[in-house]
Amino acid sequence: MSDVVGIEKITDRAGTGAPNFTNGFNVAGSDSGISPHAHTEGATEPSNPSNGDAWWDSDNDVYKVYIDNEWKDWLGTTPSSAPSYLGPRGFSIGGSSATNAIQYFDISAGSGNASDFGDLLLNYYDAAAVSNGSRIVLGGGYSNNSPSEAKNVLQYWASATTGNSTDFGDLTSARYHLSAAGDATRGIWAAGRNSSNLKTNTMDYVTLASAGNATDFGDRTINGADYISSTNDATYSVFGGGEQKVPPSSGTFTGYTNTLDYVTTQTTANATDFGDRTIVTYDAHQGVVADATRGLFGGGYISSSPYATNVIDYITIASPGNATDFGDLDTGRYGPQGTSDGTTGVFMGGGDLPGGSGDHDKIQKVTIQTAANATDFGNLVSTSLGYTSGAGASGAAS
Repeated sequence: MSDVVGIEKITDRAGTGAPNFTNGFNVAGSDSGISPHAHTEGATEPSNPSNGDAWWDSDNDVYKVYIDNEWKDWLGTTPSSAPSYLGPRGFSIGGSSATNAIQYFDISAGSGNASDFGDLLLNYYDAAAVSNGSRIVLGGGYSNNSPSEAKNVLQYWASATTGNSTDFGDLTSARYHLSAAGDATRGIWAAGRNSSNLKTNTMDYVTLASAGNATDFGDRTINGADYISSTNDATYSVFGGGEQKVPPSSGTFTGYTNTLDYVTTQTTANATDFGDRTIVTYDAHQGVVADATRGLFGGGYISSSPYATNVIDYITIASPGNATDFGDLDTGRYGPQGTSDGTTGVFMGGGDLPGGSGDHDKIQKVTIQTAANATDFGNLVSTSLGYTSGAGASGAAS
C-alpha cells in the first residue's frame, strides 16, 4: 500500500459525518494514542482528572484545563485577587495551655515554620480573631479552663509589626468558644459561652480601624450553640457547626449541629439560614479560610470514633446552600486554627482524642479553588504552647 500524506479531514462515505473506525486506528503500525479528553460542567471539581481534561467551573464562570497535574484557568472570568482583609502573613494565636503566644509565618511562601511574633495581654484560648488586612483584632476567650475566667477583652496588633497586643475595647459580654468573621472594615463576634457557662446566640461588632467597644449586631438562628466556626467574603459572614443545648440555660444537650447561618456584614440584623455542612460537628477550625468566593471548614469533633474528624468541606459564600466535600486533613483534628492569604488556606495545630498523640504542631495547606487533600506546610513553634482552641488570622507583612 502506498503512503498517504497530507490528510486534513476524514469523513464517512456520504461525506457528511465522522467515520467509525470499528477495528481501531493505527499509524505506522502502532496505536495512534488518540483518545478523547473528559469534559465536565458543574460547581464540583472533577475527580481523578488526566492532563488535557477540561472543566467548566460554573461557580466562578471559568473554563479550566488540567495541565501538569493541576487545574489552570483558560477562558472566562478569573476569580478575583486576594481580598483586602486577608494577607500573606499568617497568625496562630493563643492555645489550650492558656498561652499568651502570638506566632506568625509567610503563607505566600508555600512552606515554612512559624516564629514568635509577640504576646497577648493575658493567657487566652477559645478566643476568636478577625482582620482588616493590616490590623488583627482578637476578642473573648478564657484562661485556666474556668467559665468564671471568660473575657470580654478586645485586643489588637498591626500585622506588619512584630510586637505585643494592645487593648482595643470590650465585647458586649464576656464569652468564650465564640467565632469571628468580617470584611475590610467590620468584625463580627458570634455566639459563645458566658461566665455562667451558658450558651448564647449573641452577635456583636466593631469597626476594625477604630478602637472602641463592640455594639450589638443581632442574633444567630441557633439559640444555644458554641464551639462554632466561621468564614466570610466581602459581603457575607457565615457561621456554622457547634455543640448545642436547648434551651441554652441548663437545657438538654441535643448533640452537635451542621447548621450554617449568615449575615450581611454591613447590615445589623439577625442571621438567616444558609444550609448545612457535610458533617455534624463542633470545634472545627477557628479563623477564616476563604478567598473571594469560596469558604472552607476543616476538622472538629464528631459523635463516634475516631471522634476527631479530618473532613474539609466548602461553600460558595455568595450562594446559600449545603457544603460540598473538599478533601481531608492529614489526620482527625479538633480545635485547629485556620486562615488564608486569599489563595492558599492553612490549618494549624489542633488536637486528637484518647488514643492519639495530643496536640499537633503541624501546619497544613490547601489551594482554596482546588478541592484536594491538605499537604504539609511546616510547623508551629512548639506543641508545649498548646495548639488546641487557638485562633487564626492573616494580614499584610509590610
